Amino acid sequence: METNHLQKIKVAGHLEDKRGIFQMAISWKGIDGRRIRKSYSTGLPVKGNKKRAEAMMREKCDEVSAELAVEYTTLGVGNPNGILFADFMEHQWLPAIKNEVKVTTYGGYNLNVTRTIAPYFRKHAIYLKKLTADDINAFYSEQLKQVKATSIHKYHANISKALKYALEKGLINHSVMAKVKRPKAERFVGEFLRQSEVIELFEAVKGHKLELGVILGAFYGLRRGEVVGLKWRAIDFEANTITIEHTVTSAYVEGKNVLIEGDTAKTKSSFRTLPLVPSFREKLLEIRAEQEYYKKLCGNFKLE
Repeated sequence: METNHLQKIKVAGHLEDKRGIFQMAISWKGIDGRRIRKSYSTGLPVKGNKKRAEAMMREKCDEVSAELAVEYTTLGVGNPNGILFADFMEHQWLPAIKNEVKVTTYGGYNLNVTRTIAPYFRKHAIYLKKLTADDINAFYSEQLKQVKATSIHKYHANISKALKYALEKGLINHSVMAKVKRPKAERFVGEFLRQSEVIELFEAVKGHKLELGVILGAFYGLRRGEVVGLKWRAIDFEANTITIEHTVTSAYVEGKNVLIEGDTAKTKSSFRTLPLVPSFREKLLEIRAEQEYYKKLCGNFKLE
């Protein structure tokens, strides 16, 4: 794998007296040519500490210079080949779209890029400017050995959007996606449990902590996020209805899996009101009574 040479970035500094404390004024030339200046406190009184403050300033200049060298190298500054495609997707495209899409959507993009797309293209040291359709097709072929075509379609969408962004920013002259062959997805055929199998399932989970979730999913066909997001206020015991309007989904953000709550379902048809059948109504009333008991017992127990 080809690696970029880290070039030393010239960083200047001088000391300033800020209310009797030495302040380090550090400056350097940015990528756009403009001067960037930042201040850091030494925490040292001016009187009798000049040499110590100067030593701290030299260390700070070296530290900033090293950090900038890594940052500039990642961005392809000073490299005739420009930026690696992997670095472009991770350090330019992802930050650019982070505030433009839903958190859950960004989480999916981030997961695809950091765990699959970027590692592959970084391993092969492919630069953004030199990226070809053959490079992307080779990536798809490699991934098809371990994932289905539907996953490749997600990678395809990420790469397409990233290259469109690169084109808009003038980082490339054209997108190669027109020549990329997206694999054909397998036709999905759903499988359903027979009535006898559903009864067996309900018997198997009876008394288990997942019993309610399994019943909701099997009987009403709710998605996982809808089951987890269901609240008591969505259930009308007088009208005998259950309204699906709240979801809880997981997303990969900043290297962690986080739960995202929202009052928006995936599509307009996801907002729906369903009948509360007698047997399930009784089950929910039992659970609610049990929670009311624990609320009185524990005190800090909130029913939603």
